[in-house]
Amino acid sequence: MPEARVPVIGVLALQGDVREHLAAARALGATALTVRRPQELAGVDGVVLPGGESTTIGKLAARSGVLEPLRAAIAGGLPAYGSCAGMILLADRLLGAPPDQVTVGGLDVTVRRNAFGRQVDSFESEVALEGLPGGPVHAVFIRAPWVEQAGPGVQVLGRVVGGEADGRIVAVRQGNLVATSFHPELTGDRRVHALFVDIVRRHLDQKAGVSAGYERGTEP
Repeated sequence: MPEARVPVIGVLALQGDVREHLAAARALGATALTVRRPQELAGVDGVVLPGGESTTIGKLAARSGVLEPLRAAIAGGLPAYGSCAGMILLADRLLGAPPDQVTVGGLDVTVRRNAFGRQVDSFESEVALEGLPGGPVHAVFIRAPWVEQAGPGVQVLGRVVGGEADGRIVAVRQGNLVATSFHPELTGDRRVHALFVDIVRRHLDQKAGVSAGYERGTEP
């Protein structure tokens, strides 16, 4: 049986906390690369959209020519994980956004930008994530969004517990797409990234199975 291929995780490196995501992916045994151009995107098995300034990242993605290929790749099944600004970029619909805000899309959610307030309102909290072993994650929220509404095909993974934001959705998954309002890359807890790397590995296995089926002339 052939040895499983090491997944290649790309981190969109136009603005934001890129290094932390690269370090997390490498710590989990993946190859991690920066993505700034369409040709770099073509070589990855999954992509991370990091925290930062979502309007700036969107504009730079369009200017660099990577926005449309990224949209097409994610629509075609490329696994993606977005943290904070990355959640905004993956959302199909936004609230509180400037009229020229561009997104990559793919997640059937409505996301409210800066939902928890301004930079001075940043906070840390414990959030239990469905299907994630080891207890709640220590979540860092920095000018964070939340999911105002999730479509029927979206699995809610985590909500805020307590306080004025009690019950607000802060982590979701839809197929190969995962998004969190918070920044797990800042805490050293690799479990959210491990979930995403596992999604990428499963996607690779599925693609390999389909290819093998076609090579044998059978239905995959």
